[in-house]
Amino acid sequence: MRIGELAGVVGITTRAVRHYHRIGLLPEPSRQPNGYREYTLRDAVELARIRRLTEIGLSLDEVRDVLADDAGKDLVEILVELDADLARQEEAVRQRRVRLAQLLDQARRTGRLPAEAPVSPELTALFDGMARTSARLAGPEPVMAARERELLALLETGSPEEERGWLHAMGRTLGADAEAMRRAYEVYAQLDELAGAPADDPRVEETARALVASIPEEAAQALQAAEDEGGEDGDSGFADALFADFAPAQAAVVRRAVALLKEPSACGR
Repeated sequence: MRIGELAGVVGITTRAVRHYHRIGLLPEPSRQPNGYREYTLRDAVELARIRRLTEIGLSLDEVRDVLADDAGKDLVEILVELDADLARQEEAVRQRRVRLAQLLDQARRTGRLPAEAPVSPELTALFDGMARTSARLAGPEPVMAARERELLALLETGSPEEERGWLHAMGRTLGADAEAMRRAYEVYAQLDELAGAPADDPRVEETARALVASIPEEAAQALQAAEDEGGEDGDSGFADALFADFAPAQAAVVRRAVALLKEPSACGR
């Protein structure tokens, strides 16, 4: 058989056959005097097996290992590993579909998704609560409310799963408490008023304490625990960029609020 006939019998392309030759997966056959490869039935049988193995998900390196083992023991081991890998992929797909279902349900209920979507269910609940509170305002939403959503989405995206406890606690508690959300929006408005103020503005201390008071106790405890575990080795570059994004008085409020949260009495409010 010529290469085109071989490829046609097995149902693959001649390009694939040549690739298998190049990587040593399929031995080169003998050649006719004119230089053309001359394939036998045995070549077709081997090539068909390569195709079957790749179709169930084996990599070409794994196929090479299987073909090199006449007893076929490696194939069983590889198939067990492949099955475990497929199970992991299946679970990952299931989790993704659950998350997509949550987002689609939110879109059906509210008619929209937040600009920061997709985020975790906890932050989704928080952002839903913010949207409800914003809709009840007489005027426009405070600028700091929108900036906090962006910041929370950023922190969730960049934080390892085990360090998101305070974020998720914030979503669970604040998102479900309309009165706490109202107080938070009062703090956002106070922060907006400090947009053009210097760092030593007398309103800084009052606003910082109001900010700490607006954080649900569960979230404050989780945040304090994260601070204690992280020590002093946090990402100073990120912190510098964060504070640089605020006006001087606003940055002073956040710094003071962080200091207040570190006080032993902060979570005993």
